[in-house]
Parts: sequence; structure tokens; C-alpha cells
Amino acid sequence: MSPFNLETCARPNILALEPYRCARDDYKDDGTNILLDANENAYGPPVPSNLGGTGSGSGGPELDLLGLHRYPDPHQRDLKQLLCNLRTTHAHTSKLLTPDNLCVGVGSDEAIDALLRCFCVPGRDRILVCPPTYGMYSVSAQVNDVGLVKIPLLPAPSFAVDVPRVLEALSTEPNIKIIYLCSPGNPTGSLLAKEDIRQVLEHPTWNGVVVVDEAYIDFAPDSASLADWVNEWPNLVVMQTLSKAFGLAGIRLGVAFTSPPIARLLNSLKAPYNISSPTSALASYALGPEGLQVMRANKEKLIQQRERLVAELPLVPGVGKLAGGESSNFLLYEMLDKEGKPSNETALKVYEKLAETKGVVVRFRGKEHGCEGCLRITVGTEEEVTRFLAALREALKEVRGE
Repeated sequence: MSPFNLETCARPNILALEPYRCARDDYKDDGTNILLDANENAYGPPVPSNLGGTGSGSGGPELDLLGLHRYPDPHQRDLKQLLCNLRTTHAHTSKLLTPDNLCVGVGSDEAIDALLRCFCVPGRDRILVCPPTYGMYSVSAQVNDVGLVKIPLLPAPSFAVDVPRVLEALSTEPNIKIIYLCSPGNPTGSLLAKEDIRQVLEHPTWNGVVVVDEAYIDFAPDSASLADWVNEWPNLVVMQTLSKAFGLAGIRLGVAFTSPPIARLLNSLKAPYNISSPTSALASYALGPEGLQVMRANKEKLIQQRERLVAELPLVPGVGKLAGGESSNFLLYEMLDKEGKPSNETALKVYEKLAETKGVVVRFRGKEHGCEGCLRITVGTEEEVTRFLAALREALKEVRGE
């Protein structure tokens, strides 16, 4: 009999974790479902479908398939420069972003985790989050045995930072090392005010890092990104990803823009070869002239469908208010019961009926702070939005018994 006991050998905070689950785990996809649950870009990536190897003449990214026996570039300075070119807008500073401002990783999730490992002492330090917000901040904190301080956003529809309470917490709560702010928010879709973030950065005594997660920034108004603002603050980190507007969720590329000293720490901490050669080649093409042209055209089509949803959803009986903002590729809407009140019971039944009988998967968000009765709906293609609107009308009619 082996003396090994998993329950006493593993770390208690890890034993308490549950495997990641998404809405698609509950419903079998036969390839015909409309997937409006994960905030992906339904128009796809800005790369040709007929990719080839070196010298293939496909016109797309050159994937050196015969070079895959070699480890990839550990520094990725050429890729970083393309990201700098994209985000140096001079909207917030006259200074240029350089590769020394960047750390690239496996999605934004790697940066979230790396920042915790970089700045937080397990079992002692804490992070501050503002629910409703992206769930990986708290998951990564649990993995790293780091505590949570929660200061909710102001109520819908603004979902703005409660600046006085945040500043008070940073002044009075011990051992807060990082504040994670999501802008545009997930699941809110609301862009946080630059002035609110400035007030947090200007806290006179707090010694910590302000992280702004801009995964959805390309769907916000022009110049909304604060990426080049990191040149003005020693403790600001702005995270972005190619998973949303660029339609490249499958390659898992994220980036952290920050001051060179913090970037140096993150690059020292990361695994040596965390960005694969195919990922680098695909991302570099997407950030080049042809890729950017396609990405921006697809983004405009999604914004048109977002505006269509905002116009047509209120005409569907049983749909309540838009609970959040319009700065992302998804919308947060209330589902109403027969009495006209936002209802988690109604929203959950609608979510289930859409997936089980209509072939449309969205995301139930009613259990999150300030999101009573809400579904989060990813903006899809014109055809997908048409099918969704018809399915939602039918589902609400059936659930409400009308």
C-alpha cells in the first residue's frame, strides 16, 4: 500500500479549485450551433485560409514548418515592435512605445498570473478587484494563495469604478499589491473613465501596481487604449490580446504593456520559449498591413451588428434594459419575468432553452454582482444575429408562457 495521500500532499488552495467550464460543456455542438457565449470574433482571423510553408507563395504568413525542430525566438522583439506600432497613438503621451515596454505571453491569462507571482507574497499579500469582472483574476489569486479585496463597480448602467471606496481600501487595507481593472469590462461592456484610473494611479501612499485589462479595446472608441500611457506611470500595466478583435483566440497571444523595469521583471519570470514559432508568424502577419486591413473591416461589421442588436433587442417582448455599455463585442441585457422585473429564473430558463432547442449558445451572467437576470450576448455575423433574434423571441415567449 502506497503512503501517498493526494488530499494531504497537494496544496489546500489547489485542491479547492474546479476545472474550467464554459457554456459549451453543457451542450453538444453538431457544428450548426450559433456560438455567442465566448466573445470570439465570428468573422474569423485576418489570415488567408490557404496557409503554406516557407516559399509557398500563398500570400499569407510564412510558416517555417521545416524549422519546427528549433526552439522559437525567446525575445520576440520583431513581434513586439509591431504591437508598439499599433498602440503608439500619442493620444495620452508624446513618448514612443518600444519593445522594452512589452512582455508577450500565452493570452492575457499568463500576464495575470505572472504579475501575481511577481508582486504578491503567497499567504500574505492581496489583490483588489471590482466585480462584476473577469473571473481569472480571482482564480489566479487562489492558485497563488493570494487574498482578494472586492470593491464593486458602481451600479448599472455606468458600471464605473467606485473611486472613493477604492482609494480608501488602498489606504486602509493592508498588503494590497495589485488592482485589476477591466476596461471595457467583462461582462459589463463599459469603458472605464481615464480620469478614474488616473486618481488611482495618483494615490499618495499606496505602493502597488494598477493593471488595466483591455482585451476588448478595439471595439471601443478610437484612442481609448491607455497602452502608450504606461510611459507616464512607473506602476501601470495595460494588458491586451489578439483573441478578440483579431479573431486569433486559437493562437493564445497576449501582451502586457508597462514600464521597462516591470517588463524586465516579467520577461525574467516567464518561460524561455513561451511563444511558439507558428503563433509568432500568425500574429506578425495579423499585425501587418494586410492583416490590419482585414481586422478593421471585420471589426466594423461587428460594430454594425452591435448597433443592430441595440436597436432591435428592446422590441423583443421580455427583454429589459441594456445593463452595461456598448464598447465591446458583446452586450449585457436583462431578461424580464411576467411582472416586468429582471429575473435570474427567467434568464436561466431562456439560456437553457436557447441552447437545448434553438441551437444558440449565449452566457448566463445573473449570478454576478449587479447582473440580476442578465444574459451576455456576443455580437455575431449578420446571419447569426438574425437567427439569434428569432430564437430569443421564441424562447422568451415559451418561458414566459405567452
